[in-house]
Amino acid sequence: MTNENQELRKAGLKVTLPRVKILQILEASDSHHMSAEDVYKALLDAGDDVGLATVYRVLTQFESAGLVSRLNFDGGHAVFELDKGDHHDHMVCVDSGKVIEFVDTEIEALQHAIAAKHGFELVDHNLVLYVKPKK
Repeated sequence: MTNENQELRKAGLKVTLPRVKILQILEASDSHHMSAEDVYKALLDAGDDVGLATVYRVLTQFESAGLVSRLNFDGGHAVFELDKGDHHDHMVCVDSGKVIEFVDTEIEALQHAIAAKHGFELVDHNLVLYVKPKK
């Protein structure tokens, strides 16, 4: 059984050709963040006959099953990334739209400290920094 089939079954999803193909596209992509349209174009380029509506439906199913995370950056459309269970934050270049992943232990500790200072426990967060190249 292929790795994609195992991942789909583990997530509680039936193994179908469109699901396998879309999961393969996400796993093989150099870009960690793909829109539904990016996935659709990659399928077309590979000669796979999967409709755009199917791509949207499958990505939503993957999100519900915990296989992918949906990210909505300001001024842009939703992008999806495989959920590998590791936490990271994002920087988005306002000039190019490029998304850069990063991890910073100081920022993580500070966020927990701020929540505790206000009487809360941090359970989750999403940090997006909007950046542009220095001139």
